[in-house]
Amino acid sequence: MTSESTLDDEDTFKILIATDIHLGYMEKDAIRGNDTFETFDEILKCAKQNNVDFILLGGDLFHDNKPSRRTMHKCMELLRKYCMGDQPIMFEILSDQAVNFGNSNFPWVNYLDENLNISIPVFSVHGNHDDPTGADGLCALDLLSCAGLVNHFGRSRSVEKIEISPLLLAKGSSRIALYGIGSMHDERLYRMFINNQVTMLRPREDESSWFNLFVIHQNRSKHGATNYIPEQFLDDFLDLVVWGHEHECKIAPVRNEQQLFYVTQPGSSVVTSLSPGEAVKKHIGLLRVKGRKMNLQKIPLQTVRQFFIQDVVLGDHLDLFNPDHPKVMQKVEAFCQEKVEEMLEEAERERLGNPLAPEKPLIRLRVDYSGGFDAFNTMRFSQKFVDRLANPKDVILFFRHRENKNIKGEESIDFDMLLSRTSSDVMQLRVEDLVKQYFETAEKNVQLSLLTEQGMGKAVQEFVDKEERDAIEELINYQLEKTQRHLTERSVEAVEEKIDEEVRRFRESKKNTAEEDEEVREAISRAKAHRAEHPGDPMLDDDFSISEEGDIAMDSDDSSAPAPSTRGRGRGRARGSRGAAAPFEPKPLGRGRGQRAPAISPVHIVDDSDEDVSVTGVLRPAQRQGPQSHSHMGVNYDDDDDDDEFDPFKSSSSSRGRGRR
Repeated sequence: MTSESTLDDEDTFKILIATDIHLGYMEKDAIRGNDTFETFDEILKCAKQNNVDFILLGGDLFHDNKPSRRTMHKCMELLRKYCMGDQPIMFEILSDQAVNFGNSNFPWVNYLDENLNISIPVFSVHGNHDDPTGADGLCALDLLSCAGLVNHFGRSRSVEKIEISPLLLAKGSSRIALYGIGSMHDERLYRMFINNQVTMLRPREDESSWFNLFVIHQNRSKHGATNYIPEQFLDDFLDLVVWGHEHECKIAPVRNEQQLFYVTQPGSSVVTSLSPGEAVKKHIGLLRVKGRKMNLQKIPLQTVRQFFIQDVVLGDHLDLFNPDHPKVMQKVEAFCQEKVEEMLEEAERERLGNPLAPEKPLIRLRVDYSGGFDAFNTMRFSQKFVDRLANPKDVILFFRHRENKNIKGEESIDFDMLLSRTSSDVMQLRVEDLVKQYFETAEKNVQLSLLTEQGMGKAVQEFVDKEERDAIEELINYQLEKTQRHLTERSVEAVEEKIDEEVRRFRESKKNTAEEDEEVREAISRAKAHRAEHPGDPMLDDDFSISEEGDIAMDSDDSSAPAPSTRGRGRGRARGSRGAAAPFEPKPLGRGRGQRAPAISPVHIVDDSDEDVSVTGVLRPAQRQGPQSHSHMGVNYDDDDDDDEFDPFKSSSSSRGRGRR
């Protein structure tokens, strides 16, 4: 077996990868309240034990947009415990940090701050749970960034176009270009990709020597026509994509045969919904990068609470149950109890081999009682397992397959099914989707005739998630004014039928357009202005706003805080530039997005002698390349056996490589 010292040489990056930690989830629950903190402790401990160069998080570090003081305190406590110390940092940053961290008043990586001792830097994008909000566009990660505990990157203040400037990292002869984009509405980002408004800059010099790593936090699976980001939208020069937001663990890299990059989906580190995807064993990844070769080692998490789920269709057991039998309900209840007992026995057997797992497991039995069966009392049933389960209140989920009784393909909302769902399941529902579904399937006399379903859904979401109390009212008032102006300009005849027809035509013309998003942003702006005009109103004191930063102007490079002194601390750590490079000119992305010559920006590197060494570098817009761009990259990763011998840098040609010779 190859020794670890041979594998992890001075040219090898070691990166711990995790996503969707959701700190603070169910923190008030007597049984599950500490689950997220215990697992985060395990993740950070694993990083320290493996002596990683840095930790890369893919969003949703926190479960709530405004985490509680307990959650924030525990997070800071753990980061300080594991990530601060005198251990030297062995990689350097070559890119302009004033661009990479331009949204911070401390626009440099935390381990270069002369007032901090950082042993393991943490880099993270924000997710949809901990996204920036409020007048200043701040999020929980910004608090950690200001405290010097996390490096928040991938932030974009524009809602019309995005320019992604990578963090350029160097360790020995290895180079990593780290790209990241924080979470935003999938529909908006989808539209920006379609309109070629997403720019990814690339180093011009030694382009083929960079390992290109991209972190994204969006829907990967298709939830609607534009409510996800297809992998084909991402550029083919990328080598590995770390995909956050999706909770099912698919951490083994999968090759996209069209774009020729690999995608890893670490999934969440805590069960936040009792769904089949959450029952997959949870892992984090230890990524090794040497030159253009990579290896991703799966590391199973030991402190995650066990979760078992099973489906039962009563109609498949007609030999056991007769819907017309007077005591069929008692028989069904006994059958379900037997199934739960079987899962409890399986959980106990697995837990004996893992003493770190919490004692009480999560159990979910989904029962399809279509075909004339009735549901029994789930509360009485749950009392039988109250001391043995972590979720005794929602062990059983009854549901029925919807029968196709509608005409012409129309669908109606099954509110009985919705109300039967547990609170943890309902929390996963999107407010705007529920609003849209309701109004689209409602009777004609209660359908929206003036507002669009999507616009109304977003306003309701702002009211629910961000507590923007005037968002709905201001949206209605603003849309009413626009419609009145439209009718006046068109000189519509004062006949009810013609007015209704023109209003309907005007409403349909805005659906799924930029104008619809603009109306919501304007409504939020008006709501904020209304709150500012009534500072003494206790209902308007809180400072919330829309989660996208459409109303926040981009800071110029001149307004950023000056970089600190580059004097050393005598610890012999490698140091990179803190923003000495001049900003480069924005360029459109490849894929036929323009060919203007890029501007050249010098990159300054500070060595141990504290002497400035100027190196000329270039960031240029990405250009589409063929498969030959990956012909020199070897890819190797573990299979499902977590205990196999691990040698990430074998030179033998592998069937999983990208055309290695």
